[in-house]
Amino acid sequence: MVLRASGPPEPIPAMTGAGFPNGAGADDLLAQYRAARGQQSLFDVRGGPSSGYDEFVDAAGEVRPAWQELAACVEQRGRFGLERLRSVVRGLVDNDGITFMQVDRQSGPERSDSANGSGDAVTNGDGTQVPGPWQLDALPLLISAADWDTLESGLVQRSRVMDAVLTDLYGDRRSITSGVLPPQLVFSHPGYLRAARGIAVPGRHQLFLHGVDISRDASGEFLVNADWTQAPSGAGYALADRRVVAHAFPELYERISPRPASPWAQALRLALIDAAPESAEEPVVVVLSPGIHSETAFDQAYLASVLGFPLVESADLVVRDGKLWMRSLGTLKRVDVVLRRVDAAYADPLDLRANSRLGVVGLVEVLRRGAVTVVNTLGSGILESPGLQRFLPELADLLLGESPQLNMAPMYWGGIDVERSHLLSHLPSLLIRPVNGGEPIVGPALSNGEREELSSRIGANPWQWVGQELPQFSSAPTDYASNGLSAGSTGMRLFSVAQRGGYAPMVGGLGYLLAQGNAAYRMNTTAAKDIWVRTPTRATAERIPAPPSVELPAINPSPTWAISSPRVLSDLFWLGRYSERAESMARLLGVTRERFHEFRGRQDLPGSECVPVLLNALGRITGTDTGAAGDDAEMIAIAPTTLWSLTADRHRAGSLAQSVERLGLSARAVRDQMSNDTWMVLAAVDRAVMRPSRTPPDSHSEGDGYLAAAHSQTLAGMLALSGVAAESMVHDVGWTMMDIGKRIERGIWMATLMRATLTTVRSPGAEQTITESTLVACESSVSYRRRTLGKVSVAAVADLVLFDEENPRSMAYQFERLRVNLKALPSSSGSTRPERLIDEVAARLRRLDPADLEDVTDGTRAELDGLLNGIHTDLRELSRLITSAHLSLPGGMQPLWGPDERRVVP
Repeated sequence: MVLRASGPPEPIPAMTGAGFPNGAGADDLLAQYRAARGQQSLFDVRGGPSSGYDEFVDAAGEVRPAWQELAACVEQRGRFGLERLRSVVRGLVDNDGITFMQVDRQSGPERSDSANGSGDAVTNGDGTQVPGPWQLDALPLLISAADWDTLESGLVQRSRVMDAVLTDLYGDRRSITSGVLPPQLVFSHPGYLRAARGIAVPGRHQLFLHGVDISRDASGEFLVNADWTQAPSGAGYALADRRVVAHAFPELYERISPRPASPWAQALRLALIDAAPESAEEPVVVVLSPGIHSETAFDQAYLASVLGFPLVESADLVVRDGKLWMRSLGTLKRVDVVLRRVDAAYADPLDLRANSRLGVVGLVEVLRRGAVTVVNTLGSGILESPGLQRFLPELADLLLGESPQLNMAPMYWGGIDVERSHLLSHLPSLLIRPVNGGEPIVGPALSNGEREELSSRIGANPWQWVGQELPQFSSAPTDYASNGLSAGSTGMRLFSVAQRGGYAPMVGGLGYLLAQGNAAYRMNTTAAKDIWVRTPTRATAERIPAPPSVELPAINPSPTWAISSPRVLSDLFWLGRYSERAESMARLLGVTRERFHEFRGRQDLPGSECVPVLLNALGRITGTDTGAAGDDAEMIAIAPTTLWSLTADRHRAGSLAQSVERLGLSARAVRDQMSNDTWMVLAAVDRAVMRPSRTPPDSHSEGDGYLAAAHSQTLAGMLALSGVAAESMVHDVGWTMMDIGKRIERGIWMATLMRATLTTVRSPGAEQTITESTLVACESSVSYRRRTLGKVSVAAVADLVLFDEENPRSMAYQFERLRVNLKALPSSSGSTRPERLIDEVAARLRRLDPADLEDVTDGTRAELDGLLNGIHTDLRELSRLITSAHLSLPGGMQPLWGPDERRVVP
C-alpha cells in the first residue's frame, strides 16, 4: 500500500489475562513488545530501518504518559481480546467499503451490448483492476499535546514557506534571480509547468492543500520525509479511519477523548467555497477524480461525500465560452471551483499532456481568464522536487526571513563540489533522488556493480542528483498481522488547508506502518494507523483558525444537489441492472442446484428433465456454453462444474461473481450518491461470492456448501440493497435512472427465462417441475399456489407473471414502472421515442388473452414464444435508446469558444 498522491460493532467485554491460556495478560504482551524492541539495533543497513525512538515506552521500559490508557485497555483485553479487535476492525473496513485499488493492468472494463439472452453485458477484458481492502491497524498512534504543539507550529510554518516559494516561482522568481535556487533544479522537474505561469488562485495563498510526511529520528526529533503539493491524498482515509477505530475501540476512545479531526473537513469545505472567483454568486465546487481505477479512488469519493460536493471525472466537464461547465441531462451548470485529484500534467490535453484522457480540453485557458479556480493550482508539483527541498532553508530565509521549524534529513546536491564528494563517497548509506522527478534509489539495496554504475551516472551529470540521509522512523505498538503486541516502524502524513488568516492543520492525520526492509525508505507502507492527539491537561481552544466568513444561502438548496452528469446516470443505470442481474442469477442458480440434487440419482423420473432445461436456460441468459449440444446426460454430468463456474468465476460472462464485481464497481463510481448502508450490504455479498478459486474444490460437500451460501447471501444482500435504495436514497433523477435499469434488466431476464423453459411442450411430469422451478426463479411461486391450488397451466403462469399489474414481479408491472420513470425524466414530453416504445409494448401485452398462449404448433407454444421474443427485442431497444439519449456524452469535435447555445440550470 503506497499513498501517492455502518453501525457500531458487537460490544467486546473487558477481559483480563487470567482468563486466557498461556497467560495472555498485559504483562506478557508488554514483555513481548519489549523483547521485540530489544532485538532491533539502532540502524541495520541491509535489513532496513530500525526504530531508535519508541513512542510507547521510554528508555527504562516504562509506558509513556500519553499511552497509559492504551496499556490499561490492552491489559483488560489480553491476547484474545486483541485478536477480536483485529476482526472487528476488518469487518468495519469491509462494511464501510474502504478500499485501496491494486493496479494490476493497463485499462479498465468495458461495457458492450452483447448478443446473448441477458441483453447488455459487461466484457471482462484484461484491463480489470480489483480494489483490495484497506489495511488498518486497530491500535491508534497517540500524540501528546506537547508534541502536537511542535508538529502543528512546524506544519503551519512549512505550509507558509511552500506557499511563498510557489508564489515566487510563478511570479517574480526572486529565488532564481537572487542566485539562491539554481534554475536547472526548477525547469528540469516535471512538476514545473510553463503553461501555469500567470495563473493565480484568488486570495492570499497560492498553495491551497499541503500534505507532509513526518517521522521521528532516534533522538525523538520530528523530521520531514516528503512534501505532497501536487494533489495530496490521504485526508479521506484519515477521516474514515477515525470512524472505524472509534467504533471498534469505544472504551479507549472514551478514556482518551482525542481531539476531533472533523472540524478540518468543514474548514476545507468553506475554504473551497471562499476560493471561487469574485464573480461567482453561489459557488459550485466539484472534486475532479481520475476515476474508480485510481489507486486512491475511495479517498477521493469519501472526501467528496464528507464535503458534500459532486465527484466528477473529465467526461462530466466541458469548456464553453471561456468557462467551465458540468454536464447534467442535456444542460450545463457553471463550475467555479475544482478540487483537483488529477495530476496537473494530465489536466488539459490541449495545453499540457496531449494523450491525457483524464483532463478537460481548454481548462488552462479558462484558468488564464480567471473564470474558474483549480486547487491545488497547476504547477504546484514543483514543490515536491528534491532539488528545491535541498535549498528550502535558504528560500525560507530569503522569502520570509525565517528558518524551518521542521527539518529534513541532511541533503547533498551534486552541483556543489563538496556535497557531490560526500554523495559519491556515501552512496551505500544514502537515498539517491534524481532532480527530474524519477523514482528514488535506495543506496543500501545496491550491489557493487549497481553502485559503480550509479556513481558513473552521477559523475557525468552531477547537478541531476541529490543524496539524502536515510529516513528514520520511531516504533509504536501494533497488533496488525501479528499474534499479540509488537513494535512497528511508523510515520504520519499531516494536512493543512489555506485560510484567509493562514493555514488550518488537520488535528491528527494519516498514520502508517512502514514496510520491512529497504522498501520503507521509499515510504512503502503495509497498514494505516489512526492518529489520536491528546487534549492538553488545561482545556484550550481549538487551534484551527475561525472559518472564513462566507455568505451561504439560508434556505435555498445547494446549487449542485440536483446535478447528474451522463456518466453518473450511466453508472446508476448499470447499478440497477447489475443488482437485478445478481438477484435473478442467485435465484435461478439456487433452484437449479436444488433440482440437480433432487434428481441426480433419479434420472428415470419424468421431473428429472427439468435439470438440463434449467441449465440450458442459464446458458441462454449468460450467452455461454453450459454443455448442451443436445446431450442431456453430458450436461447433467458436468453440472457441478457448470454451477460452480456460473457462481464463482468472475471472468465468465454473466456469472454471479461477475455481476457482483461489476455492481461493486458501479457503486464505487457513484459513492458520493449512495447511502453509507450500501457498503455493509455489498461487503457481505462480496465475502460470500468472490472466492479466489475459479475451480470447484475436491470435496462435493465443501463445494455445495459454498454454492448454497453464495446464492442465499447474494439474494439476501440484493433484497437489502433494494430496501436501502427505496428507503434511503432521494428519489431524484439518479434514482429514477437506477430503477429504469432495474426494470429493463428484470424484463429481459424474465423473457429469456420463460422462452427457455415454457415455450417447448414436454411430458406432464416434466412440465410441472419445470413450471414450478420457473415460478420460484421469478419469485411468484407462493402467489401462484394460492391462486391456482397447485394446478399447472401455462396460461395461469402467464396471467400472473406476464399480465398481472399488481404483481411486482410481472412483466406488466415492469412496463408500468418504466412508463412512470420515463415520464419523470426532465426530457419527457410524453411522446419521446422511449416513451412511445414502452407504450406500444404495454399495449401489445394488454391485447393478448392468456389462454391464447397455450396454443401449440409443432410442439412449441408459438404465440408465447413470439410474445417473449418481441418483448426481449423491444427492451433491448429501449436500453439502447435511453443510453443514446441520456447516458452518452457528445461525440466529435466541439468549439471551445463558440456561440452560447447551452441551457443553464436555474
